[in-house]
Amino acid sequence: MLGVLGWPLEHSLSPVIHHAAFRRLDLDWVYLPFPVEPERLADAITGLRALGAIGANVTMPHKETVIRYLDDLSSDARSIGAVNTIQRLGDRLIGHNTDVDGFAAFLADDAGLDVSGSRCLVLGAGGAARAVVRALDMSGAAQVCVSARRPDQADGVTALAGRTERTDWATVAERVPEFDLVVNATPLGMNEEDLLLDATFGEGQAIVDLIYDPPMTPLVERARSAGAAGWGGLGMLVHQAAASLRIWSGQEAPIEAMSVAAMHAVSRH
Repeated sequence: MLGVLGWPLEHSLSPVIHHAAFRRLDLDWVYLPFPVEPERLADAITGLRALGAIGANVTMPHKETVIRYLDDLSSDARSIGAVNTIQRLGDRLIGHNTDVDGFAAFLADDAGLDVSGSRCLVLGAGGAARAVVRALDMSGAAQVCVSARRPDQADGVTALAGRTERTDWATVAERVPEFDLVVNATPLGMNEEDLLLDATFGEGQAIVDLIYDPPMTPLVERARSAGAAGWGGLGMLVHQAAASLRIWSGQEAPIEAMSVAAMHAVSRH
């Protein structure tokens, strides 16, 4: 048994993606959604231990707070301060972060982007933003600029990598033309909110919105209409899920089957 811990979880695609992989790999496993209110997270982790779960994924708003209930962390999870994957090793629960590898794999394999030497803007300061900044830094980005509604949180993200800076949330739209890549790592857009209304996009720019439902947010739509390349978050979701599966099973993940299942699920929403 595995599952995903989050609140709320009405639209999680993780069960669909992982069950597609289990069928392809002939694994007799089940993956369940576990909607857990923040104040019940400790109880949920105790439940995973008691039930002998193989592991779990962790999503908003638990990626950072779950750390206190685990026995150890991988180097990525420790450096970022966020966990999205729990692995059971004997009686111990180990926290990992596959968002870093997932975002890097999405850029290289799906988007075909080489960000080495690029100037990048990341919106947000939560666990996803932290992973994106780490991945961009490891991929050789020349500059990573972080903007969040809370300046103190943005400062914490910039401390994760070299060649980073913070820019003010109120005026970040004015700076968008300076960047080769813009990544939205906030939940804004999930309910059709439109980010960066005053921003100007153009050819040669790439826009990635980590929101995957809707598959095309207003931000991506506006960027594409202006000639920029634009992607939603489905690719990263699949690649981070594949990395989680490798941790749990030790087997190579069937990326194509997982991607097809995810796209079919989103098209039905």
